[in-house]
Amino acid sequence: MAAIAVDGLRKVFQLRVGGAGLRGLLRPRRREVTAVDGVSFAVEPGELVAFLGPNGAGKSTTIKMLTGILHPSGGQASVLGLVPWRERRQLAYRIAAVFGQRSQLWYHLPPADTFDLLACIYELDRATYRRRADRLIERFEIGPYLRTPVRRLSLGERMRCEIAAALLHGPAAVFLDEPTIGLDVIARQRIRELIREMNRDEGTTVFLTSHDAGDVEQVCRRAIVVNHGRVVCDAPIAQLKRDFLRTRIVQLTFAEPTPGVALDGASVRQSDPHRATLEVDLDRTPSESIVARAVARHPIADDAVAEPPTEEITAAIYGRRDAGIPA
Repeated sequence: MAAIAVDGLRKVFQLRVGGAGLRGLLRPRRREVTAVDGVSFAVEPGELVAFLGPNGAGKSTTIKMLTGILHPSGGQASVLGLVPWRERRQLAYRIAAVFGQRSQLWYHLPPADTFDLLACIYELDRATYRRRADRLIERFEIGPYLRTPVRRLSLGERMRCEIAAALLHGPAAVFLDEPTIGLDVIARQRIRELIREMNRDEGTTVFLTSHDAGDVEQVCRRAIVVNHGRVVCDAPIAQLKRDFLRTRIVQLTFAEPTPGVALDGASVRQSDPHRATLEVDLDRTPSESIVARAVARHPIADDAVAEPPTEEITAAIYGRRDAGIPA
């Protein structure tokens, strides 16, 4: 059975449009806005899935329906075999949600106090709570921060405590909404490592939304892309890279000063006597051929072929969809 199953999910909001004067106040007009328009997908237990889209695409609204916060206007959905908006209480014991811009930790209290409160809320017996808390504290390396008020923690320290708190009751599925927003490079990398460990060690299903290409590329194996409330693409990330961006970046480092580089089938993005960056159109020339020709003609000390970043892929998908080309 799928961990998350969504079939034709829709959400239509009624917006109040005020008119002028007293009449507009007493008898306002209303218009409908469709935030989610027939979304369908399935996520298997233990999958790492990115849920991508531009602002206003319907990502947050979909997550709110999947966690039982909102009732849909149509369609069906189940999370861990439960209908979220009908069985929200039962579902709450089996899922967790982490929002990068919202905290479940009490701001003026140390994280340890929030952990104790959550153990009571989730009705964990003392032995189970201590065993799980000790494991999470060790894995997330948050022991030094447990007795420090949350307001005194750095953002990276707080986010590690946030995720540990969310996992305290052993959820089978975790919804992560921008978990690395605002973090520095080192803190972002640590959070990504912890998410992968959580998935590997406990088989936790991860449903992640992020505008950070690193989160998607380093954590997830599959991406569901939405735009204008509809799914426009659902495929492994490797396939998206292969299908939607037919270019590669070849970086060359020279063993000795080398004048301008010119190779058929590649355009020069940047060049100086010590290194060069080339863009290769894969529909015309394989990147391996460009590297081989460069090595044959120039004193190459090192070379690297880079795949396109995920944000360029999603932009390409949006562009094709807006132009009426099927994704």
